Amino acid sequence: MSFNPLQQMRMKRVQPVFAHSSTFSNTNHQFQLLNQRRSANYHPSIWDPKFIESLSTPYTFDFDGAKLEELKGGARRLLDSAKEDISTQLNFIDSMQRLGVAYHFEEEIGKCIRSIACWDATCSDLYTTALRFRLLRAHGYSISSDVFDKFRDRSTGRFLESLGDDVLGILSLYEASHLGKHGEEDLEEAMNFSIKHLKSSVGKLETKLAEQVQRSLEVPLHWRMSRAEARNFIDVYSVDDARSSVLLELAELDYNQVQSVYQKELKELAKWWRDLGFKEKLAFSRDRLMENYLWAMGLICEPQFSKCRKGLTKFVCILSAIDDMYDIYGSLDELESFTDAVNRWDINAMDDLPEYMRLCYLAMFNFGNEIAYDGLKEHGLNILPYIKEEWVNLCGSYLVEARWFHTGYTPTFDEYLGNAWISVGGHAAIVHAYLLLGFPITKSSMDCFKQGSQTIYWSSLITRLSDDLGTSKAEMVRGDVAKSIQCYMIKEGVSEEQARDHIKELINSSWRNLNEANLKNFNSKSPIVTMSLSMARTALCIFQHGDGIGTSVGVTKDLLTSLIVTPIPMINHSIVKC
Repeated sequence: MSFNPLQQMRMKRVQPVFAHSSTFSNTNHQFQLLNQRRSANYHPSIWDPKFIESLSTPYTFDFDGAKLEELKGGARRLLDSAKEDISTQLNFIDSMQRLGVAYHFEEEIGKCIRSIACWDATCSDLYTTALRFRLLRAHGYSISSDVFDKFRDRSTGRFLESLGDDVLGILSLYEASHLGKHGEEDLEEAMNFSIKHLKSSVGKLETKLAEQVQRSLEVPLHWRMSRAEARNFIDVYSVDDARSSVLLELAELDYNQVQSVYQKELKELAKWWRDLGFKEKLAFSRDRLMENYLWAMGLICEPQFSKCRKGLTKFVCILSAIDDMYDIYGSLDELESFTDAVNRWDINAMDDLPEYMRLCYLAMFNFGNEIAYDGLKEHGLNILPYIKEEWVNLCGSYLVEARWFHTGYTPTFDEYLGNAWISVGGHAAIVHAYLLLGFPITKSSMDCFKQGSQTIYWSSLITRLSDDLGTSKAEMVRGDVAKSIQCYMIKEGVSEEQARDHIKELINSSWRNLNEANLKNFNSKSPIVTMSLSMARTALCIFQHGDGIGTSVGVTKDLLTSLIVTPIPMINHSIVKC
């Protein structure tokens, strides 16, 4: 690939260039009078506030609830009894993670993983070898890909074609290959080998297995949003002959109880959103409370992080309005003034702003200062400089794009990516989420953002490129600045389809870089690694079928309904005595 983000990574905002440049042919709406306001014609919210306020469920979350504790105890005993058989233990841990209940057993799973890392896997079959590799890599172990050498032909060095008959083994190899790093050509070969055999086998498999294979070919396990996967895998696991009834009932109960936490949070957020007044005062902006909550849930889904989820949703709501202001509504002079006001971070700085901007500025200002107040009260540390820096960088990147638009400048592919990984808001979101988690915060702990900078960068780049794949067509129709697809088309003189394929390959490449960065930073036990992975996964989920935020009907509505509105019907499973 001609673009190497590792070498060209920009940790500062790109300064716009105003030289003559070719502009993309479909941006004929790009030149506007400064006093002419644009509209993206976003559809109104599909979620009536009264509907959100009426959300209800017969379940309530209780960490120490008798039924939950009974099921957790049964699951612990099953996990402990599985230690005699490595394959059974690996499957049980994998099921716990995919069902969304692993957070109850972090200590027990960690102990098992340490034991599994020391286990001699020389006699394991392909399925077990690949599953062990995937779980160890996911838990920060730099296990060598040499473990797959025994499945190669000694004379040719290629994977044995006879493996193609082992569909579960090939599927396990496919999932494991997505934990690879750059330079691990054997894992890239494993991916291509498994894709070839899985595609050829789909039509010959029984329905349930064929559906699993097809789903994995569309989105591998390592790339899936954890909460959405939990809902999917509960259905898959319920028809598995080898399932544990204890684990299934625990997963169903936990899913429904955690859903009740989400409903309670959304009711509080609906009141906050209504009182904020953006819906009435900023008609040009997206009214997307539920969809913005999906971002927060995707980044941090465990029930104990309620404060973080609510705060992160508020952040995304305010960010979205400011983003729309820069992208759609504001004149360049107004946007320059707003950016200057953000740099000053002074309540008096909004005096010279137009009324609609004052509302955005004050919401951002108050929200940031509120987090800073809590940080000083709870941790004795002034975190306002960190908050201000994120908003300054974010609005600065928005201004770069606004200047490109208002001057008719089409950035080069590298210029675009150098700015767009910031403007997607990933870095700012993770910083805010970290400050809202409730963990002890010190100047030393804040250094994790320097240590984990590549982790956040690659996650943000995946988020940006996924966003572009999903939203680019709609944004070009309304005349926005060229996105990565259009910039690459101009750079290489290729078709849109070829450009989109290149962006997909760049996402694949960025995942390998993210895997490598995560392995380097995993031992720090920082939530940054987890949140960076979660952000990339959530972006892929939201933008897989188009603009899941701007046009939030269809797939996004169905996803939110299953995650927040509709509980899983509980079945009276028999409790297995262990």
